[in-house]
Amino acid sequence: MNLPDFGIPNLTKNCNEILILTILFKEKKHGYQLALEIEERSNGSFKFNHGTLYPILHKLEKEGLIKGTWKQEGPKRKRKYYSITAKGKKYAKKQLEEWQKFFKNFFNITGEIEK
Repeated sequence: MNLPDFGIPNLTKNCNEILILTILFKEKKHGYQLALEIEERSNGSFKFNHGTLYPILHKLEKEGLIKGTWKQEGPKRKRKYYSITAKGKKYAKKQLEEWQKFFKNFFNITGEIEK
């Protein structure tokens, strides 16, 4: 398992991944539910559109970090529900550690403004 690269170009990608994995720790969700919960819990700071969310979900699924299962909803509608895998939980915990280190270092520098 590769640790996330916290170089500046990768911050958004890593941020999106940890947000999605965190929501899936609680329960299965389909894409629209994920997007809504992230937006609600962040007071609108984080928003996903279809063009951003689904490629991330497909990537996480391809890497074995999440698993998608189709569920019939009504006579004509199927939805894909995503759940986090054991590998995904391990990855998310490692990624969270990296985020904590990143923000500790970030605030070590920016905290100088308050002094």
